[in-house]
Amino acid sequence: MNSSRISIACVREHSDGLGLLALRIWAAQEFLMAGIHKLSAGWSAPEWFAGLDFPAIVRWLDADLNWAAAGLGEVVLGAALALGLASRLAALGLLFITWVAVYTVHFDLGWAGWNQIEGEAGQGFKVPLMLALMLLAVLTQGGGALAVDGWLRRRG
Repeated sequence: MNSSRISIACVREHSDGLGLLALRIWAAQEFLMAGIHKLSAGWSAPEWFAGLDFPAIVRWLDADLNWAAAGLGEVVLGAALALGLASRLAALGLLFITWVAVYTVHFDLGWAGWNQIEGEAGQGFKVPLMLALMLLAVLTQGGGALAVDGWLRRRG
């Protein structure tokens, strides 16, 4: 009985942070891919993007600046999320980008409307909602033990 308790404690100790690491990496690669796609298309917003009805908080930016900000935000914050560097701040920024994307594109396409996120047809809000839930976990729990944040906390 004692050895099983020791084994369970050992497994817990060595697996601490794996779940948050998996969430961070999965969500990060989605944002990195979307951001790289935007930036590789150039700094000018495509016609479909320029015609979107943005929420008031970002409406004052022109379409090209919204396009560049979204792409750069997805890449920079996605990389920070993957590393677990300023995890909560990265998650909060990506939640904002996700909210703007759902508001402008995804919600009107319905729950599961699915084509390609990179295409002009877009997708429904099911996948962005799943990403938002992953980001919420990081926002509330931090990056976990297997994050740069965790390493810095243990070191300092």
